[in-house]
Amino acid sequence: MIPVQVGQPRPLGATWTHKGVNFALQSRDATRVEVAFYAPDGTERTRFALPERTGDVWHGLVGPRDAGPGTQYAFLVDGPDDPAKGLRFAPATPLVDPYAREFLAGPPPRARVIDGRFDWNGDRSPAVPWRDTVIYELHVKGFTARHPAVPEPRRGTYLGLAEPAVIRHLTGLGVTAVELLPCQAFLSEGVLTARGLVNYWGYNPIAWCAPAPQYAVADPTVEFKTMVKALHAAGIEVILDVVFNHTAEGNELGPTLSLRGIDNGAYYRLDPRDLRHYENFTGCGNTVNCEDPTVRALILDCLRYWVEEMHVDGFRFDLATVLARTAHGFDPAAPLLTAMQADPVLAYAKLIAEPWDVGPGGYQLGRFPSGWSEWNDRYRDGMRAFWRGDPGRVGDFAERFAGSSDLFRHGGRRPTAGVNFVTAHDGFTLRDLVSYNERHNEANREHNADGHANNLSWNCGVEGPTEDAAVNALRARQMKNLLAGLLLSQGVPMLLAGDEFARTQLGNNNAYCQDNEIAWVDWSLGATHADLVAFVAMLVRIRSTHRELRRDTFFKGTPQRAGGKDVAWLHPEGREMQQADWLDGEQRALGAWLRRGGEGAGGLLVLVNASAAPVDFALPVLPVLPAPTVPSVQAVSPVPAVSPSPSAVPCGRWRRVLDTAAVPFDAPWDASADSYPLAARSLALLER
Repeated sequence: MIPVQVGQPRPLGATWTHKGVNFALQSRDATRVEVAFYAPDGTERTRFALPERTGDVWHGLVGPRDAGPGTQYAFLVDGPDDPAKGLRFAPATPLVDPYAREFLAGPPPRARVIDGRFDWNGDRSPAVPWRDTVIYELHVKGFTARHPAVPEPRRGTYLGLAEPAVIRHLTGLGVTAVELLPCQAFLSEGVLTARGLVNYWGYNPIAWCAPAPQYAVADPTVEFKTMVKALHAAGIEVILDVVFNHTAEGNELGPTLSLRGIDNGAYYRLDPRDLRHYENFTGCGNTVNCEDPTVRALILDCLRYWVEEMHVDGFRFDLATVLARTAHGFDPAAPLLTAMQADPVLAYAKLIAEPWDVGPGGYQLGRFPSGWSEWNDRYRDGMRAFWRGDPGRVGDFAERFAGSSDLFRHGGRRPTAGVNFVTAHDGFTLRDLVSYNERHNEANREHNADGHANNLSWNCGVEGPTEDAAVNALRARQMKNLLAGLLLSQGVPMLLAGDEFARTQLGNNNAYCQDNEIAWVDWSLGATHADLVAFVAMLVRIRSTHRELRRDTFFKGTPQRAGGKDVAWLHPEGREMQQADWLDGEQRALGAWLRRGGEGAGGLLVLVNASAAPVDFALPVLPVLPAPTVPSVQAVSPVPAVSPSPSAVPCGRWRRVLDTAAVPFDAPWDASADSYPLAARSLALLER
């Protein structure tokens, strides 16, 4: 019999000190809590009851002779099994500690006590300001699983991401942050394993504080920290995609693994009409109950752990609307969001919301509080539709390019409240976006019925791979158009890993279950598409060296003290856009003249043409008469104010920085002309 002392109710979980291991678990309806110890092969060695209860916390201390780093354990919680009342205790079922620092998949699923000490050697966050941030979204395994310079044992792991060759690629691009798909310990759903597949993306968590063991060679915690330390040394922040909206336990027919058997009614939102069932606002069977103080405390403790102990710089919250759901729907002042903003540990962490879930009123883009940034899917859709050549999209292009003030201007928010993207893990890659009109998800074994059906994609005339040189040239130009638009727009740009060298998933737009070459990054494409890699790196450099592309405030569109507008929207005739131009559904070319701090004739000129015909774009002249404010261009019905035709003088010569139709893209250009030959479906950037 293992001697067990009373111990302490805090901290929760299994905490190792010189006195031994303190075990603490919160459960308000439990009648008895036991801890089971396991051998490395999963065989139970012994079990004992936690001897003390303080409030709703059960706790006990096991001395250092019987427990310490490496001890494998699980909780067994007794109490009423009455699903009609929302109670689902299962005393014979080992349960994973909600505060587990290391997870073992089993059988049975269990946790392991860790020694959290690590030599950070003075590591500090790069603390990149939001306005300077360029995010690169990647999957830890898929990013290096096929990397030839990563040693075989480290491919697809945290240590693989820390390899010098990998980090050189990231710094060569100029990205400032990696956003990692879920690294919280997760499991595959039974429906996938029955089809011979796995949950590759990781959006099915079981232990929120434990690094996913799938990406470790031996020690997940040490190796995750090693990765963070290496990225920080290169000036790159680490943002985690975290999943606090649901768990791997699924609906009432799913397995009891952790929270369900600990305190079902506290941790999950139950259907008030029938407590046997769960509210499913996530599409994954259950929804975490963030209204409950126990749940809020767990999430906050988790976030603090990742920041303080693992040195993570920020978080992207999957289906973040769940975090702010109350009995009355979404509330931007919900207790969890308020607590996160007030927490001193999280004060400087980057917080990014995926601002929707699948429940009623779930789409909440633009409604998160000040201090948050949000994935802007309206940017994605607007840019895709514009470059596809859809009619009536020039106003939407302008609004998205200018930072989506229609969504984020309120409450003192800034352009950096919007995280802009044209591709992400969920959907087509950039190459597939310009190569496929339809999804091709047959490998998912769901009869090609999964994934988005409306992708706003365009295959440039041929579905899938082709030997047609003209089609391939157009696709290459379309990829550059989308990338250039993204990195020249106001807001925070996010790139998808591998898009810089035209990675393909063969038309699969929902590769969540493809842990194979379909979803892994093919590094051999880097040589084939070296020009595209150089193009992206150049765009990032341009962005970093031109402050007019990284504004902290929204454009005003009015003359500034220096004498010019901060932005002027130009018609191909060289004049400012007028009301009729914005409403012209056939208008597909536009210019954006960006001034540095309102300098009259300086700055950048972005010219875009999404039409199938070239445009001889008259270069702008410097207005000397003030024009009225051009209000925010609305996506559906753009009706900006009409600017008078001002007197004007030439503004000087323009230098070409890049042109997506030029070969090479930064080829010199005769700047003596008064107009610019803007090719069909192209973007040009000029500078004076």
